[in-house]
Amino acid sequence: MNESHRTVRGGSAPRRLASMLLALAAAVGLLLGSALNAPAADAAPARPKLPVGAAGVVAAMQPSWNLGNTLDAIPEETSWGNPLATRALLAKVRSEGYRSVRIPVTWTDHQSATAPYTIDAAFMSRVKQIADWAEAEGLYAVLNVHHDSWQWVSKMSTDHDNVLARFNSTWTQISSAFKDEPRTLLFESINEPQFDNATAAQKTQMLEELNVSFHRIVRASGGQNATRLLVLPTQACTPSQELMDELTTTIGKLDDPNLVATVHYYSWYPFSVNIAGGTHYDEAARKDLDEAFARMRATFTAKGIPVYLGEYGLLGYPDDNHPSRIERGEAFKYFEHVGYAARQAGVTTALWDPGFAYLNRTTLQWRDQELFNVIKSSWTTRSGTASFDRFFVPKSGTVTDQSLTLNRNGLSFQGLWKGATKLTAGLDYTVSGNTLTLKAAALTRLVGNREYGVNSTIEARFSRGLPWKIHVTTYDTPQQSGATGTTDSLVIPTQFRGDQLATMESVYADGSNAGPADWTAFQEFNNNFRPDYTGNAITLTNTFLASLRDNAPVTLTFHFYSGAKVTYHVTRSGTSVTGTAS
Repeated sequence: MNESHRTVRGGSAPRRLASMLLALAAAVGLLLGSALNAPAADAAPARPKLPVGAAGVVAAMQPSWNLGNTLDAIPEETSWGNPLATRALLAKVRSEGYRSVRIPVTWTDHQSATAPYTIDAAFMSRVKQIADWAEAEGLYAVLNVHHDSWQWVSKMSTDHDNVLARFNSTWTQISSAFKDEPRTLLFESINEPQFDNATAAQKTQMLEELNVSFHRIVRASGGQNATRLLVLPTQACTPSQELMDELTTTIGKLDDPNLVATVHYYSWYPFSVNIAGGTHYDEAARKDLDEAFARMRATFTAKGIPVYLGEYGLLGYPDDNHPSRIERGEAFKYFEHVGYAARQAGVTTALWDPGFAYLNRTTLQWRDQELFNVIKSSWTTRSGTASFDRFFVPKSGTVTDQSLTLNRNGLSFQGLWKGATKLTAGLDYTVSGNTLTLKAAALTRLVGNREYGVNSTIEARFSRGLPWKIHVTTYDTPQQSGATGTTDSLVIPTQFRGDQLATMESVYADGSNAGPADWTAFQEFNNNFRPDYTGNAITLTNTFLASLRDNAPVTLTFHFYSGAKVTYHVTRSGTSVTGTAS
């Protein structure tokens, strides 16, 4: 037990003993968490005895899932496209191996906007119903104050007394309503807290004031709330060192063994939304993740403070309404890495699911079963990957050997398979170090008649985890033609010819960047441009076109995952837009 641990938890002999017990509980809890990762039976299991200590409970909550865009939707539960939540939904979540659920709640439209800020009784009952379903299904649950953070809490610097009064009233009412709920229910003070028109020092002070007030109100409300686990966030739930240090200071002042730290992680921003050339889960993205989880471990879990990663995912993947801006295999690498890094850091992870991304709330089926398989596998083991998930073979011309780099992730490479047939090492492929080379003869066999698109799929298998699928794909350089439109949109006719769009580069004639993201030439996927593979088109959006200078020609370079580049020219004149192919 080091000095920093004593600083966080207090220096008296009883406190030191409590810290030792907490550290022991953390180790026991991690073992319990691993045991609880086994798939659940159809019937709701009897929950084992609550683990000892906050760290043990949080470990037993791994993995976790967010009931996103539901009770946090504005103004009503179904306003953002999801059906009403059901117990069957929570049963499905449990049956898939999840052990806890985060229930984000936006209270703003369900309480009076002036003192005493009374919460609507029917809405409170609905929140309690869902929390009770979670309990009945054997799930731990986390209840919070969600989008209120930017609706009115963010005004604290200019309306301090009213914001604090409303925050205190909200938690007084929640605490009263839930004080007799079992301690398998956790309270989270506020989601992604933010403060407008404030200095860094003021933001630090205001968040601590909210967290301390939240702690005082819940503890004073009695019942199970006297020892209920309370989850405290950093500013905006950002896992930066400075902000996590500030939260550590607050936790130390509160000197309460039943506290949990929470942050969120959505990957390195250029990769998470595909901007500034962030088309691959590259070294920069991997480094960002490794460093974030290393900070969580060093700042919190190594000192006995459990961490609940309240949200993780990718900001641009997946999406029912638009093509994914993140290439599928690259997204798989990210999710595989998160699971590993979280296990190494002793962090419990909660997938952010807005309803249109992962679990279909109507059919109760995963929208992408392979993606969920990657997520689930990452809870317990590593899987090998490669530098990409495709070999691109030209439609015409000579087929040549092609190579990928294996990411073994500490595993041994077992070979390549096509279905049940194992390819022959030395004849069909070779491995030199981490370079996997598929021979021309094997590629020729796999592409067959070379129809555009995926012709065959092979698997690279490793000693553990899931196989890495490699899609053998026939392509030619995409072709485009001229188009006219308005600043509302420009639809560029595009024959993709088996290729996939990676990003779009946009510059004026003088070489300066064109588009709303003027700090980079590579514009944000979907927000500024999006492909329509079935409709043979790429659409430039109003967001992009409205940002262009009038009568200033722009050169667009569309980059494709095969390595092909296609140049296109766009000129805005008033509200009219003209596009010409090179």
